Amino acid sequence: MEKLLIIPTYNEKENIASILEVVFALHENFHVLIIDDGSPDGTANIVKSIFGKYPGQLFLEERIGKLGLGTAYIHGFRWALDHGYRFIFEMDADFSHDPKNLDQLYKACSIGGADVSIGSRYVSGGKVENWPWLRIAISKGASVYTRLITWMPVKDPTAGFVCYKREVLEAINLDEISFIGYAFQIEMKFASWKLGFKIKEVPITFVDRKLGVSKMNKGIVKEGILGVLKLKWMSMFKNYRSRVKNIGEISSFPNHEVMLEGK
Repeated sequence: MEKLLIIPTYNEKENIASILEVVFALHENFHVLIIDDGSPDGTANIVKSIFGKYPGQLFLEERIGKLGLGTAYIHGFRWALDHGYRFIFEMDADFSHDPKNLDQLYKACSIGGADVSIGSRYVSGGKVENWPWLRIAISKGASVYTRLITWMPVKDPTAGFVCYKREVLEAINLDEISFIGYAFQIEMKFASWKLGFKIKEVPITFVDRKLGVSKMNKGIVKEGILGVLKLKWMSMFKNYRSRVKNIGEISSFPNHEVMLEGK
């Protein structure tokens, strides 16, 4: 068991069967964990109906109510660690992330020297399709704003297409990750960077969803803006190092240099 792809879902009935078909057609030996937050549209039932097509590869965790992106991924990370996976991936269910790029993220971590690889819109070679100019401007502005406040040298800090080595998730105190919206993505990268892990950004083309409804709302935007300020302030007091280990203090983990590059 090496590679687990975590896909959080909420009302993704139009996309879920298709995205799973594409992922498993890659023949890259991915296992997939769907974490569904009680989708009223029956997303979880669709996943259950196709278990037989992907025996031993497709898993489902159902939660009651819409509990947030961050808590879904934390749930998935813990599940992945408990089940022994070495490389843990994040990806959206709506085809905004091309599953064919999963192999690039995997190679960046498995043979490219990275501990965290990010599918990035804003490194050389990366781009966004089908977004209005205002949304692109807001997104790029948020990335610049995040780098200025946190000093974190990641050009696409809100990206949700990510691969983590197991060692990264073991080292991070997941109980200290406080954000539940898209600011969660920033905080996870920030924690990885603060712990000295190598981060590599891989250029991708991000395509706006064609089916279903975007989960973006004013509350998420507000969390992102205020959350970055809170993140910088709390970093002076918060300890991201996990202490739930049998090997003693996490200071035994290597202090990697940061590696960020695009093509």
